Amino acid sequence: MDKKSKIYIAGHRGLVGSAIVRQLKKQGFNNLMTKTRNQLDLLDQKQVTSFFKKEKIEYVFLSAARVGGIMANKNYPAQFIYENLQIQNNIIHNSYLNKVKKLLFLGSSCIYPKYSPQPIKEEYLLNGKLEPTNEPYAIAKIAGIKMCLAYNKQYRTNFISAMPTNLYGPNDNFDLENSHVLPALIRKFHEAKINNKKEIVIWGSGKPKREFLYVDDLADACIFLMNNYNKNEPINIGFGKDMTIKDLAKIIKEDIKYNGDIKWDKTKPDGTPIKKLNLKKLYSLGWKPKISLKKGIKKTIEWYLKNLN
Repeated sequence: MDKKSKIYIAGHRGLVGSAIVRQLKKQGFNNLMTKTRNQLDLLDQKQVTSFFKKEKIEYVFLSAARVGGIMANKNYPAQFIYENLQIQNNIIHNSYLNKVKKLLFLGSSCIYPKYSPQPIKEEYLLNGKLEPTNEPYAIAKIAGIKMCLAYNKQYRTNFISAMPTNLYGPNDNFDLENSHVLPALIRKFHEAKINNKKEIVIWGSGKPKREFLYVDDLADACIFLMNNYNKNEPINIGFGKDMTIKDLAKIIKEDIKYNGDIKWDKTKPDGTPIKKLNLKKLYSLGWKPKISLKKGIKKTIEWYLKNLN
């Protein structure tokens, strides 16, 4: 990509898309194309087809998706599989039809088998059963990865796929029913503090281990891959270290300055017991994350408190 390339960021208002926009602007890219849902419904094939024909996009970051935590995946499985399949089918196919130079499709670390050997290598994809709580979402994302591979094979496109680990940061979803664990904990602790609650209840045992990457680091990695990676095989993006949900809760509790107790509801699901990505492929290309977990959590809490209303 050069600084004047016409770049479309699908999902620019979300956690990932907004970070990609910030990072592109920071690096001097000035021909960015973004559309709100009211301006362009990515579920509508006719609208997407018309958009790509008109705009002559050169590069695409496909970060638009329906996402959520365990509860959202449990409550809305049909929406998770339908909407994600529809969005990626429309964008990937029209990128091919309109000769987009390169597309980056963002998958997720949850597409890997539930009991993958750790750390998870890219080749473990489809080597075992998925985590049942997010299977519809994972299947949709796997279909996107395979679609990119198929189009590269048949049409000689340059569509690459990346698998980020658990993400957090500005513009995250802090809804208690639909969010991921880190933003949900920030909100829970904050509300418990201002309401003087003596304890908060957190789902599960707190024993599962997760890897967390600050979203601005992810955006930097995506731009790096767009400029430096052209292989068919998917590539992991992560932080390189993990921690238990219990230890994560302690960090957030301390930063929020909540003085109550934590109660773990072990009747609720834990999800995958451990999920850490193998990053040898990405690191060998010369990219590594810059923002520590503690610094990233503080920045995220600051953003959340500033944008409460």
